[in-house]
Amino acid sequence: MFRLNRRKNHKFVISMFLTGFCMARVVTLVLRIAWANRQHSIGLAIAANIFVNAGILIIYIINLILAQRILRGKQPRIGWHPVVRITYKILYCSIGAALAMVITSVVVSLYTQNTHTRSICRDIQLTALTYLLCFTCLPLVHLAAAYLLPKSEEETFGQGSMISKTAVLAMTSSLSLLITGFKAGGAWTPPRPATNPRWYDSKASFYVFNFTLEICILCIMVFGRIDQRFYVPDGCNGAGDYTRLQQQAEVVSAEKSDDIKERGEL
Repeated sequence: MFRLNRRKNHKFVISMFLTGFCMARVVTLVLRIAWANRQHSIGLAIAANIFVNAGILIIYIINLILAQRILRGKQPRIGWHPVVRITYKILYCSIGAALAMVITSVVVSLYTQNTHTRSICRDIQLTALTYLLCFTCLPLVHLAAAYLLPKSEEETFGQGSMISKTAVLAMTSSLSLLITGFKAGGAWTPPRPATNPRWYDSKASFYVFNFTLEICILCIMVFGRIDQRFYVPDGCNGAGDYTRLQQQAEVVSAEKSDDIKERGEL
């Protein structure tokens, strides 16, 4: 999708993120198949678990970027405020920190028999999962702020109405929240014996609340054409840039079309 858009001079970097997410999920499933054939391999177990938790972070980041654009479109003064922009940078960096915490705690817990160390690793994992749960709520918070705060001068960007953009983001954010809530809820629940597991410990629950919902999110983003709906021109740095630069791009596109028609007539 990214290459097709580039040929049309339509740069939408988020398409590359989706490609990276798909590649990460292919690697995840390959590792899980390999782990199923070599169940005593700790290295494969670690790699498989890391990729399961790491891949979905790309979707979380995409949701926040799209929510950021809606907020800037509906509430330009708030969305482009310097404090808010700095907060976004901190949030994106904190995602990497949370991932590092999960990876470290998983590796240490699998290679140690010390009960105290394992307890610390579990606390770290719970902290990281709880933070990710809060992070996945942010796009919905953005939507609430965009529509519930006093109306401002709305800006336009991309194709389609703001309602359609909101619907796409609301669906993907809700499914992401369901995925993270499932993981966090399962992690916070006290462990049970392997002979008496709960429903969320089953393989069916794992694949439904992870990969199946992720496929749904991917389909919504692709068939919902986020590359068209959420496109913003390069160079947007402040309030009013969405509308101004989009109008300039439309004028340039119209001029090119006129030139092509004139050449065809000649």
